[in-house]
Formats: sequence, C-alpha cells, structure tokens
Amino acid sequence: MADLGVKTATKEKLKLKEPEKYDVVFLNDDVTTVEFVIKVLMQIFHKTSDQATKITQHIHEKGKGVVGTYLYEIAEQKGIETTLLAREEGYPLQVKVQRNS
Repeated sequence: MADLGVKTATKEKLKLKEPEKYDVVFLNDDVTTVEFVIKVLMQIFHKTSDQATKITQHIHEKGKGVVGTYLYEIAEQKGIETTLLAREEGYPLQVKVQRNS
C-alpha cells in the first residue's frame, strides 16, 4: 500500500474543572458592634447598605453567616483584611473561610 501523505489528526477533549469556591463566614459575638460589621461588609466585601444590614441581622439572629463566596485566595485575603481591621479597632470578630457546600 502506497503512502499518500495523509495523516489522521486526533482530538483530545479536556474537561476543565471549575475552581472550588469558599465562603467567608462571620461569627457573632457580644463585643463587635453592628456598625462595625456593616462598615466592613460595605468596605471590604462591597455590599450595599441594605445588603450589609440584612447580612448583619442574619449573623446576629443565627450566630453566624456567610458574607461572601470567592475563590480560595480571595476569600482568604478578605478574611485576613477583616480580622486585621477588627483587631485594630479592638473587636474580637472571628472570621472563618470554609469550602462552599
């Protein structure tokens, strides 16, 4: 059989996995003020005043609440920024970063 110079191309299908998302969770305490939490939600998490108020109320009523869902590096950075700001202002606000369920 003669070689006609025809080559067969094979195609590989790659399945790209969506990066995992992580929740930033605030835990309620008896010291951190509502005003501070709202300020942080607006300043660091870019929530509107209304959104920040609703999230803060949820945290107060339930003891904790998700304030945002991000890629791991972004969630971690926002958690660190929040914790540093809270400590600078004398608040014990606890922030957790956990895999989104």
